Amino acid sequence: MAPSPFVVAIDGPAGSGKSTIARLLARKIGASYLDTGALYRAIAFYLDGRSVPPEEGEPLRCALAELTVSLRGERVFLGDEDVTDRIRTPRVDSIVSRYAALGPVRESLLDLQRSQSRLGPLVADGRDMGTVVFPEADVKIFLSASPEERARRRWRELVDRGETLTCEEVLFQVIRRDRIDSDRTLAPLREAEGAFLVDTTDLSVEEVLSHLCGLMKLDLSGRLGDV
Repeated sequence: MAPSPFVVAIDGPAGSGKSTIARLLARKIGASYLDTGALYRAIAFYLDGRSVPPEEGEPLRCALAELTVSLRGERVFLGDEDVTDRIRTPRVDSIVSRYAALGPVRESLLDLQRSQSRLGPLVADGRDMGTVVFPEADVKIFLSASPEERARRRWRELVDRGETLTCEEVLFQVIRRDRIDSDRTLAPLREAEGAFLVDTTDLSVEEVLSHLCGLMKLDLSGRLGDV
């Protein structure tokens, strides 16, 4: 029997740096990158655009039955439409957690997420990678940072895209999303058993990446070779 593909599962709250780190780590070790947050954003964008409320029921089931979401490299598509750039807005920021808390939404993406690991080594980031989607991942990492630092990071991203929210408004959104993600009944945000916990508040991207590579070498006893 062929060995199972190598998987690194990275979880953490919004603004902890997980997407940036996961993407860079994937490149460094020659793995594919799975941005699960983009998938949930695409679904939220799709449902919100069709005025489907974030609640279980027939409207949600019908809308999901008509939905085709896919990944092409690091681009996200709804049908044949590339929505990668359109899902990174304050509007989607404010609604994605409520849609992501719904069972039918999470179930609709589970097979798609897991199927990515069959294509080869994978680095996946999200909020339930190590607890639900890839509980047998070779390496589990939980990134954190203070709410204030995470808000500053998200605010800078929004300013760079031309948005006009204040840092205080973004901090309110970050705290609100943390509460929704952590308190939901289905797949709440939490540290997976056996995960490395890394606080990125005072670390640069390069420092976080170097630290994770060191942790992985210790954990895997050289399985990855020189990372």
